[in-house]
Amino acid sequence: MSQVDALNFIDVHYHANPDAFIRRHGAIEAGRCYARARGRVVLKNHLGCTAAQAWEARDQGFPVSGSVVLNEIAGGIDYRVVERSLCVRGDEPGRFMVHLPTVTGRTHASTLARNLSHPLLRDKPIKPARVTSENGRLTPQALDILRMARDYPLVISTGHADANEVRTLIDEALRIGVPRLMLNQPANPLTGLDAAELALIGTEPSVYIEQTALTYLLGYQDRQDFSDVLSHVGNVVYSSDLGQTS
Repeated sequence: MSQVDALNFIDVHYHANPDAFIRRHGAIEAGRCYARARGRVVLKNHLGCTAAQAWEARDQGFPVSGSVVLNEIAGGIDYRVVERSLCVRGDEPGRFMVHLPTVTGRTHASTLARNLSHPLLRDKPIKPARVTSENGRLTPQALDILRMARDYPLVISTGHADANEVRTLIDEALRIGVPRLMLNQPANPLTGLDAAELALIGTEPSVYIEQTALTYLLGYQDRQDFSDVLSHVGNVVYSSDLGQTS
């Protein structure tokens, strides 16, 4: 039996310190919590890559995987950022998650109380990065990332792209043969796709839809839509998006 087979679940979206905001646990303690529940956790970080943290946690026997978020502060939408992340990932089996930018210049009135982790992030905020240019087409850099998924063991996540950008990413991913594309918390207001729209998207075998607990817990998604995702949407990946201190 493989390590994955022995797990009860995998949470592909959990925030641990250090991150852009203060979190409840670091990588080691998060790994300890998930180990007790016979689960595995994938760490996500708005500052960039968690692969090295995850490697250290695995070295201590904890079920932790990393990811990378291609925000401006981490180097932006650049294939070399992904290559570096793969280098520090070690020899972990399975696919590595690459998130397109989560800081895009679009905002909404979050109901979540959060505190920045460092004064620099207040004085010099993370600059917005987008996957499309003014004409609505994917940037060459975003295309590079999609193409990488054909040559490396990656899952590309749409980050905090809006609904139109998500549709563009899906169309291009299908056109060029990206093996795995995951819609990052699409019920969140930053993307705003409901269960009916996701049910159509979920018919594509290479496209996965993330349903986070946090989106529902914060009231961004009502009970009916959450239930409809459970009942009618294919290729759903359930995650927490937790780690907050509040």
